[in-house]
Amino acid sequence: MNPRTTAGRKIHFTSLGCARNWVDTEVMLGMVLKAGYEMTPSHTEADYLVVNTCGFLAESRKESCETIDGLFREKKKSARVVVTGCMVQNRAGEIRERFPDIHYLLGSGDVEKILDAIRSPDPGDAVTSARSFLEWGEVPRRIATPGHYAYLKIAEGCAKRCAFCIIPNIKGPLRSKSREQVMKEFNALLRQGVFEIILIAQDLGDYGKDRKERGALEGIVREMLGDKRDFWLRLLYLYPDEITDGLIDLMKSDSRLCPYLDMPIQHINDAILKSMRRTTTREHIVRTIETLRERIPGVIIRTSLMVGFPGETDAQFEELVEFVQDHPLDNVGLFKFSLEPEAHAAKLPGQIPEDVKQKRYDRLAKMQMDMVRKRNHLLLGRRLQVIVEGFHPESKSLLRGRFYGQCPDMDGQIIINDAPRDGVKEFGKMYDVEITDVADYDLIGRVVGN
Repeated sequence: MNPRTTAGRKIHFTSLGCARNWVDTEVMLGMVLKAGYEMTPSHTEADYLVVNTCGFLAESRKESCETIDGLFREKKKSARVVVTGCMVQNRAGEIRERFPDIHYLLGSGDVEKILDAIRSPDPGDAVTSARSFLEWGEVPRRIATPGHYAYLKIAEGCAKRCAFCIIPNIKGPLRSKSREQVMKEFNALLRQGVFEIILIAQDLGDYGKDRKERGALEGIVREMLGDKRDFWLRLLYLYPDEITDGLIDLMKSDSRLCPYLDMPIQHINDAILKSMRRTTTREHIVRTIETLRERIPGVIIRTSLMVGFPGETDAQFEELVEFVQDHPLDNVGLFKFSLEPEAHAAKLPGQIPEDVKQKRYDRLAKMQMDMVRKRNHLLLGRRLQVIVEGFHPESKSLLRGRFYGQCPDMDGQIIINDAPRDGVKEFGKMYDVEITDVADYDLIGRVVGN
């Protein structure tokens, strides 16, 4: 009998947090499907419910717990709940105490034990010291993003020690995949018809440094671009000091390497950057932005900024506000400092009250929105190559898509409101779109060719 048709084989996955977690979820999904289980989008019908948690910040841990709580309230009585991921890695006891009926706990580096977890007749756990997972060899993976894009995780863990971050505690030290393994997965994705491959790691620029390889990221990107097939390659998470002349040259010379950089800077004041244990300065950050804009016309720069770091004065916050005005960035993720007890910053003097953090956050968010509107207006009348991804969730008379400057699940999108149905024949393909209007972070356009 085909195991897919037997009772008690339906499984539902929930993946929270970052794209690296998403890849781990896809690995687990691939393993259970290969073993004959059946994926279901309905958590009320599932026999097994797997939650891949995020434990990076207090808000993400709250979301993880709320998700688990919701599944317990709505699942059928016989269904088993398996919880894995970052929050399990360093707060397994806390999770088990709050949810004693969890069937199994898996650490963030133990996702390959998913079949053991769901098949185990008794509750249990496997939380080892592995802390992070990297595919090696023929590990099955079922891509769960839309078929035209996928993430390629090239490293896990982190070699840096930023004062506000607990990722090294959760995920462990930097571990890079071999060049051979990365290229094997790259080619496998292209063979599956994936058009946009998004390289991810906690810190892309450190790729290969655990093996003392110089220029490893630039080398692997160069090797990928040596393939003559048509694709987009996108780089996520590069520190300013890791954006080398070689990478800029590659981005300038090959349009398949999207002129898009996710460059987290967190702040611009030198004293705050030093206290954060960042390795850059205001001068270096500004110089990097100016170099990118000068050498790569049309480059899109995304960053993350934090307000309310311990000791941040009104004057230092004003410096950050002025920086956003003077050097407008295309996309910004804004965060309020989250006091994580395990982080070095929790011990620093000058902790900022929550109401002050919120006021600073609100002011910077409003200013960034104004900057985004102004930058988006520069695209009016432009003709862009756009991946049309499907119908807009609010109306089937609208379509949605992205150009190279918009990363999935992070940035805005292009709303297509004048697409003749015979003009867009297939989703996940490229069309020429003329930008006709702006809607905050989103652009509005019409298809003018393919």
